[in-house]
Amino acid sequence: MKIIKINATNSTNSFLKELAQNSSLDEITVVVTNNQTSGRGQMNNSWLSEPYKNLTFSLFTPLKKIKIEHQAYLNFAVSLAIYDTLLEYNVPDLYIKWPNDIMSGKKKICGILIETTFSHSRIKNTIVGIGLNVNQESFHKSLINASSLKIILKKNIELEALMNNIIDHINLKICCIESGNFNQIYNRYHQALYKKGIPTTFLNQKTNKLFMGIINRVSSKGNLQIQLEDNSIQEFGLKEVSFAKV
Repeated sequence: MKIIKINATNSTNSFLKELAQNSSLDEITVVVTNNQTSGRGQMNNSWLSEPYKNLTFSLFTPLKKIKIEHQAYLNFAVSLAIYDTLLEYNVPDLYIKWPNDIMSGKKKICGILIETTFSHSRIKNTIVGIGLNVNQESFHKSLINASSLKIILKKNIELEALMNNIIDHINLKICCIESGNFNQIYNRYHQALYKKGIPTTFLNQKTNKLFMGIINRVSSKGNLQIQLEDNSIQEFGLKEVSFAKV
């Protein structure tokens, strides 16, 4: 494994993507920065992070055994890797909020961005971008649901040791799905799923209307399956539904 440390960059995912395009990466490669100036999250959202206080890094891993039809399991595996790491740090009320935010109670502490390259019917490689709020103690007023490990645990966390633990867990989880143990990852993801089985208000992104429903599960394709008030199950993709801000 190769770890590249840079003082500042606009986005570790973008940096690593350019590196992969311009050179031959045949091993796990990690790019970590103290200051990410234009971090990216899901659905083109930005990721704001105070310099030198948090973990902002990306991991490139070559993949040769995972078919395109199983790409959602990468998301399940990476989410679980961070979830399991934070369990070891005794972070309370941990959940995975679909598709892959990590929550402590109702507060978001980590975001994940996964970008995948394909070759024929298989996944060629993937870049996993992770933004984890660690020692930051105040957040922009727009981030009303954000928190950090220091706020929650009342102590500073050593960044490099935490990053190494996360990387180890990611490697283990990816090996698990490369070995075909999809059910193990799938079932554990659902055990940690935020709001599963609880009546919740959602926003339909297509109609811009609120509706009540209950999360049933996430499909093997990564779509959210919600039980509606008439007991029917409707499936939504990433840009089709969101949790309502109420």
